[in-house]
Amino acid sequence: MNPIVRNVSIDREASSGDFRQAMRRLTGGVSVITAGIGWDISGMTVTSVSSLSVDPSALIVSINREASSWPLVRRYGFFGVNILTSDQIDIAERFTGKDGLKGAERFAGAHWTTRVSGVPLLANALAAIDCEVEDMVERHSHAIVIGRVLDVAVSARTAALAYWQGQYVAIDRDEDALRLAEVSVPAPQTARRG
Repeated sequence: MNPIVRNVSIDREASSGDFRQAMRRLTGGVSVITAGIGWDISGMTVTSVSSLSVDPSALIVSINREASSWPLVRRYGFFGVNILTSDQIDIAERFTGKDGLKGAERFAGAHWTTRVSGVPLLANALAAIDCEVEDMVERHSHAIVIGRVLDVAVSARTAALAYWQGQYVAIDRDEDALRLAEVSVPAPQTARRG
């Protein structure tokens, strides 16, 4: 088979408002990206974390290059991914920067620890992942950062924080699994052979 390659020129781009509205329909897990060492630290709330590979363990995150965390990720070459539990909305909000807190001020009121890289990791996160920057791809306003996983701490808790339609949403495996089972479409019946 020979693939057919066509050069198509499209003169129209979707508006940023239309794109933003479309992306609000995509449910995203809420995480706090942390960067820096000692008092030279900052962090930001994101929904752009995704697994890249399991072997070797790696993930990707999209970081706004105007964010205070960006220069720290570049300078130190490490970052943390803190996947938030459903009751950590206050932490998610604090790291959005809406309240004017910057740098180390954002870390107040929560228990933080460090692992291999030295970046702050949330002690009671659903999962805390310590990463070393493997590669960065800068495009437009953001950078795609590939992180090689150095260490992982996983909580026994199951209720996650998600973001959908401009609001935080709690997702609890046990409660939501029961609700989904009640409204799920029954599995197709397999034909019996006699």
